[in-house]
Amino acid sequence: MVTAISLLDVERSRVNEVAQALMDVEGVSEVYSVAGRYDQVAVIRVPENEDLKEVATERMLKIDGIEDSETLFAFEVHSDHDLESMFSIGFE
Repeated sequence: MVTAISLLDVERSRVNEVAQALMDVEGVSEVYSVAGRYDQVAVIRVPENEDLKEVATERMLKIDGIEDSETLFAFEVHSDHDLESMFSIGFE
């Protein structure tokens, strides 16, 4: 499982619209509206690196209202939850 966090600058008037469009993208597991430097954070969980490339550089870039993004690739997770098993249902 490959995980990435995408930090998004979004047109202020389109925050809810962009969040819904992101949730419709296969591979985007969560979208948070946040305060601070960025407007939204999208968590991407996909089986392979190639899938991450497709989600982050093709599908997400087609969403109107996203003005800029920075995507962080996760090397390792530190959590009290077994995230791998939670998000790997259906992936082999």
